[in-house]
Amino acid sequence: MTTRTLVALIFILPALFFAAPLVLGAVGFTSAGIAAGSWAAGMMSAAAVANGGAVAAGSTVAVLQPAGVAGLGTAATAVAAGTGAAIGGALTGLVAIII
Repeated sequence: MTTRTLVALIFILPALFFAAPLVLGAVGFTSAGIAAGSWAAGMMSAAAVANGGAVAAGSTVAVLQPAGVAGLGTAATAVAAGTGAAIGGALTGLVAIII
């Protein structure tokens, strides 16, 4: 494991753990429901149109809304953090190549 990868894991992983609920709220998945006029509202509208007026169980909107209301559970947080760490590691490598 390279130093850059280790640094990415040490700093990015915890940041994503705490940032995921904030990001959900920022895009419109709030504790009060989906915010009108938000990106989440557009997502919900598109999902409803695609499914004949209802949001399908298990769809992205159906999964993110409860996460926005209650915060992410342990498993979801781990997945979000792992994905973010992988992206962060890739970006760290890309920046090292560019610089």
